[in-house]
Amino acid sequence: MSAPVPNPGIMNIAPYTPGKSGGPANVRIFKLSANETPLGPSPKAIEAFRATALHMEDYPEGTSRVLREAIGKAYGLDADRIICGAGSDEILNLLAHAYLAQGDEAIHTAHGFLVYPIATMACSAINVVAPEKDYCADVDAILARVTPKTKLVWLANPNNPTGTYIPFDEVKRLRNGLPSDVLLVLDAAYSDYVSRNDYEAGIELVATSDNTVMTHTFSKIHGLASLRIGWMFGPANIVDAVNRIRGPFNVSTPAMMAAVAAIEDKEHVRVSQEHNAKWLAWLSEEISKLGLKVTPSVCNFILIHFPLDKGKTADDADRFLTERGLILRGLKNYGIPHALRLTIGTEEANRLVVKGLIDFMGNK
Repeated sequence: MSAPVPNPGIMNIAPYTPGKSGGPANVRIFKLSANETPLGPSPKAIEAFRATALHMEDYPEGTSRVLREAIGKAYGLDADRIICGAGSDEILNLLAHAYLAQGDEAIHTAHGFLVYPIATMACSAINVVAPEKDYCADVDAILARVTPKTKLVWLANPNNPTGTYIPFDEVKRLRNGLPSDVLLVLDAAYSDYVSRNDYEAGIELVATSDNTVMTHTFSKIHGLASLRIGWMFGPANIVDAVNRIRGPFNVSTPAMMAAVAAIEDKEHVRVSQEHNAKWLAWLSEEISKLGLKVTPSVCNFILIHFPLDKGKTADDADRFLTERGLILRGLKNYGIPHALRLTIGTEEANRLVVKGLIDFMGNK
């Protein structure tokens, strides 16, 4: 008896594996593996979430209108050119389903977000990997891999898990070098943490083209990861296409209202940015003093590289820190087996990580 057969490419997909969250039962756990904000969500977002509990029998408003309008107001955008989703992950998959078919090609960089190849291969399209330069996207490498089959380019800017970014001039050079029928997807999940003068999340490029979109999330600086809420800004033609396959109630009312309150609480965002900037610099400096290489980051996490010597590897460090309740992210599935990703945490967590690394390097 035969069984249903998945579409071509499905069984070749490596399932997404999130960072571990558990640890020894007898120690306090500091989860620093998922790039979650240590300050939590805005109290106003929590209050807005709770207020929806009295009407859980009602379906959400199907277009996320109130949230789209709040995003539009915050960024000066046309709300009709915004789509909201259950995390930006859903939107990435919707874009793939709308613009990729069997035999098409989609490009992403070597250490790009793992959802990109999953979304690509789920549509029976071909996943094309462009090498990076010093753990940073290389525009020339991406353009060199464009063929007549290329239909989409994924670019996380800044990138997870490396923490690196490319300047806006380079993003524009990439867009100008791509054929007009190739969709450029700019994933700006971590843009709220960037303070560089040469960076732009992609809004300007989207506003002036009809073949580029920008996605964003409320999971990071806004602290709403458990609610799964994200959004996309795009040209009217792409928004129209994606809305035709988007589920009618894909964003829950609690998520929607919490996100509205979060984006309006600018003070909470400012405090989160200041906390991150302070401890990102401190951690990068203190860890570098130990002789460990740290990839310069503009995000809320850093990439720590470990030696290959027995007893000093990333795996060794991971086990040592885990025993102390310090949970970092191993990166073997990102092709960086010699490194760990550390999320910026509370002051206590940050100091404990440095103390743990001091002990690890001294003991080994």
